[in-house]
Amino acid sequence: METGPVNVNEFQELARQALPKMYYDYYRGGAEDEHTLKENVEAFQRITIRPRILVDVSRTDLSTTVLGYKISAPILIAPTAMHKLAHPEGEVATAKAAAACNTIMILSYMSTCTVEEVASSCNGVRFFQIYVYKKRDVTANLVQRAERCGYKAIVLTVDTPRLGRREKDIKNKMIAPQLKNFEGLISTAVSSDGGSNIEEFAKSTFDASLSWKDIGWLRSITNLPVLIKGVLTHEDAIKAVEVGVDGIVVSNHGARQLDYAPSTISVLEEVVGAVKGKVPVLFDGGIRRGTDVFKALALGAQAVLIGRPAVYGLAAKGEYGVKRVIKMLKDELELTMALSGCPTLYHISRSHVRTENERPHSML
Repeated sequence: METGPVNVNEFQELARQALPKMYYDYYRGGAEDEHTLKENVEAFQRITIRPRILVDVSRTDLSTTVLGYKISAPILIAPTAMHKLAHPEGEVATAKAAAACNTIMILSYMSTCTVEEVASSCNGVRFFQIYVYKKRDVTANLVQRAERCGYKAIVLTVDTPRLGRREKDIKNKMIAPQLKNFEGLISTAVSSDGGSNIEEFAKSTFDASLSWKDIGWLRSITNLPVLIKGVLTHEDAIKAVEVGVDGIVVSNHGARQLDYAPSTISVLEEVVGAVKGKVPVLFDGGIRRGTDVFKALALGAQAVLIGRPAVYGLAAKGEYGVKRVIKMLKDELELTMALSGCPTLYHISRSHVRTENERPHSML
């Protein structure tokens, strides 16, 4: 009997086989030399776990809350664009999988199913991710539609005044489909002479003047909590708390924006230290194993977001594939907790990991 994939990396290979090269490259790729793309994953491999023994782990509990919403495990679905390129059911399938796993999905502004289609597809807690466009009323329209449809928070991506240079998309002349959220608001049809039309679309629409003062504008058009995604330094973490955000996502955009930005796991602790517990800190970038989730939690993240793994699951096996990926990571996290002496998430502490700059004390 043929066995299915046993870990997330095997789902990536199934996705590669299932997708046209242009779409697989779009999801997998990073900016320029893809140095940060590699580092996001490899930096986890340089963190070791310090397991504690002889702790009663006969019962384990992975549940937690994010912004007061109870979820089954600290693993959320990150906002990623254009799921219909991965599977015909698109974001609706991803939303159903997240709901079935009792976790939160953050729907991308650049989704191929509308805000309304995803909202009506199933019951579940959902957040909505946005960019700010030069035409502010386009962003305002979508924020208000999301709020009307019962989305519970707005996640503003702040690392994209311009789009990073994704050379595979340029080579492949990547064509984005029409984005249904914007029908009647703006044209998403742009010509791309010799490059990726996603890059051209971003250039013509993204507001490069967006700054700290605009957080106030966003708060003025919605009653929902506002999180900002794309913080990598303690300076920006402090500033974010000062301007009154409701949460921070430590993220380098899946290494798709600035190459040679640090891996997210290497700066997580710096951001957590700056925030001092005033708002929740979430994390994304490079999560491929339950051990990665454990390490991020030990370094102070309240929960992690998975982007590519969810898309790979979707591409390989639709809604079922996304559920399998979430379940794999949950099962691996649960095993890691048991083997490390942590019956609940609250037992996971900074003393459970050793980062690469903490050398074991010399025995001399």
